[in-house]
Amino acid sequence: MAAFLDEYLFYILIGLAVLLAIRIFTLPIKFFFRLLWNTFVGFLLLLLFNMLGGLIGLTIGINAVTALIAGVLGIPGVILMLLVKWLYLQ
Repeated sequence: MAAFLDEYLFYILIGLAVLLAIRIFTLPIKFFFRLLWNTFVGFLLLLLFNMLGGLIGLTIGINAVTALIAGVLGIPGVILMLLVKWLYLQ
């Protein structure tokens, strides 16, 4: 009877180890895709704002720093850059 319980405990521990390994390896993939999505949305938002912002005289230059901010922070990063640019012009 004890060997029977030890065998089940062994399989349960193996199953938990496999679930833990899956969880550890999927987190970087999710982070990568989230960063890729933020980069795409931030870049599109920068382009759109530069096209429309030229009408009111408020544009944000697209360079390595602004691309990094828009890529990491996404929409809030673009809004932050707009606020900084607007406050700088005041």
